[in-house]
Amino acid sequence: MAQTPQRATLVEVARAAGTSKTSVSRYFGDERERLSRELQGRIAAAARRLGYRPNQIARGLKGGRSRLIGMLVADIRNPYSVAVMHGVERACQAHGYSLLVANTDNDPAQERRHLALLAAYRVEGLVINAAGRPGRELTRLAEQGTPLVLLDRELGEAPADVVGLDNAHAIDQALDHLRAAGYGELLYVSEPPAQASSRRARLERFRHGLGPRGLAGEALCLSLDTEAAALGGALDAFLARPGTVPRALLCANGNVTLAVTRALQARDVPLGKVGLMGIDELEWCALVAPGITTLAQPTDAIGQAAVASLMQRLEGAPHADPCHRRYQARLIPRGSTCRPASRHAPEQETP
Repeated sequence: MAQTPQRATLVEVARAAGTSKTSVSRYFGDERERLSRELQGRIAAAARRLGYRPNQIARGLKGGRSRLIGMLVADIRNPYSVAVMHGVERACQAHGYSLLVANTDNDPAQERRHLALLAAYRVEGLVINAAGRPGRELTRLAEQGTPLVLLDRELGEAPADVVGLDNAHAIDQALDHLRAAGYGELLYVSEPPAQASSRRARLERFRHGLGPRGLAGEALCLSLDTEAAALGGALDAFLARPGTVPRALLCANGNVTLAVTRALQARDVPLGKVGLMGIDELEWCALVAPGITTLAQPTDAIGQAAVASLMQRLEGAPHADPCHRRYQARLIPRGSTCRPASRHAPEQETP
């Protein structure tokens, strides 16, 4: 049986470069400038020849700098999470950090385990899309000097910056668009709001925004994993309700938009006659005829802003009061909110 090749060691690099272990450690650490250019060249050449790669985790445990940013994701299957993660990763690279991602699968117990694991890896900052309420664990990390940024979902007890969508403004945009398109009765479909502050904020804004706009409506909150049949039944009841007021469905996020679109297609419901609008822009929304109207979150900007907040804490203001950064959604109008009886040129996208 062939033996697995042994990894080159720091001592072997030092021997090949004709220098000390300390010099090689300085070269791969934060003190490279203390070495002469000639010595730096010898170490680099020896490392390449031997295939040496420094153990960054071990270096972090020894020197207190892991150059790692942790990211805790509630559901890595959610397109929003993937899109924000892309922005976070790009920003980490720009600042010379690597990103360590953990998916909790919306399980609070797993969330606590992942937080402990990320702490063991000595991450220098943490971006959290919370699934539960790990306030005690996050407070402990903050007290140890780890800066925290919450994505969209707030935890009142955790001393953390918050970066995310302006949820109230997004719902206002949606209601104004649907009213202008001629819809008068709305069904708002959301996953359970108790699990996320952003869901609660959107639901509350929806309920309070109906009356001032002369709209009628109700909300349906259910788990997409366990209550798919209930979604179909609720849609049937909403669509079969007596009356002539044009009806529309407003979906609280991309996962809901997908589930509702599938249910409407299964019932051969023509989009437009029944309005459909979703929060979160997904690539397939432009492909489902006649196109699904969405509110696109600036996910890349949100991800980069999260890392910028961490860098500010790491480099200058570790004990400043937590701050909130809210971003506005961009309206992308398509045929799903253009009623057949009043076809007109769609609204322009809002910046």
